[in-house]
Amino acid sequence: MKSLAELQAIKDKMKGSIGLREEDKNCKRIVVGMATCGIAAGARPVLNAFAKEVADRDLTHQVMVSQTGCIGICQYEPVVEVFVPGEPKVTYVKMTAEKAARVVEEHIIGGNIVHEYTIGANAK
Repeated sequence: MKSLAELQAIKDKMKGSIGLREEDKNCKRIVVGMATCGIAAGARPVLNAFAKEVADRDLTHQVMVSQTGCIGICQYEPVVEVFVPGEPKVTYVKMTAEKAARVVEEHIIGGNIVHEYTIGANAK
């Protein structure tokens, strides 16, 4: 980068790409908590498994897989939040890479929450 004009061009380009994502109101989102507690509990393989399942099933135009920092419920890590437009957020806890495939199949594709993986089923 050699000038402020170059920096401004980069900023404008990135703002445009962020705006496109925000406008897609029909996109389902899978968000994996990747703070240090989540990573220590195994969130990285969970994130990778969700990304692979979405890609393998050719859902990348309908489903966005991303990561976030601390979700605030460390005792339930790895934590995954699923956002489906027009529906309440679903929080899955104590996730594993193996469980990710079932969540994609049943919840993301089939529209049925996998209740035994949710925070409500695991809160004690």
